[in-house]
Amino acid sequence: MNQAAKSLLGFVREVAIILLIALVISATLRAFIVQAFYVPSSSMEDTLQINDRIVASKLSTRFGDIQRGDVVVFRDPGGWLPEPTPTQGLRGALTNALTFVGVLPSGAGKDLVKRAIAVGGDNISCCNSQGRIVLNGEALEESAYLKPGVTTDQVAFDVEVPAGHIFMMGDNRPDSRDSRYHLQVANGGVPESSVVGRAVFRIWPVTRLGNLPRPEIFESFAK
Repeated sequence: MNQAAKSLLGFVREVAIILLIALVISATLRAFIVQAFYVPSSSMEDTLQINDRIVASKLSTRFGDIQRGDVVVFRDPGGWLPEPTPTQGLRGALTNALTFVGVLPSGAGKDLVKRAIAVGGDNISCCNSQGRIVLNGEALEESAYLKPGVTTDQVAFDVEVPAGHIFMMGDNRPDSRDSRYHLQVANGGVPESSVVGRAVFRIWPVTRLGNLPRPEIFESFAK
């Protein structure tokens, strides 16, 4: 083997090692720290738009830090989503592999993104005479995050959220099939074990780059 061939082989080997290390780091970050997702529906407008890319922190679930008002990514606890249609062939296998290692964002199929409105032990009801959600006896002023012009009174309910569960609702209430539509199981609460992480940052599109803070109205409630 001549010197040029040896140099090329060495270069290819170095690139392969770098790519392997990068994939291992990406997979580790995805498994334990952060994970990227894309938004497949309009249920969280205007906070999140269809095809937005977001990053969810998994550290928040490990330290029990999901609080009222957080935007949360969670796995379907059962019956919230239709069965996904898998992508077949080489393209499907490649997409699944790149998603697994964190190169591509996760999206529709098994994960949802909603806002945590109530946590275990809370009483939540809809609605008072002004059409507002009532949380532990206090009417919520939700204009800071609800899609402008929408109402929140699509489903009447009055429930206590079981311990270890979170009551999730979309910001675009008329277009969100959330906890209100699953009251027959755990009063609509999503098990904390189904939570993937707290959505902390919108990374795409660049024109809407920014964090996803917890609304101030929830500060009056104890953790």
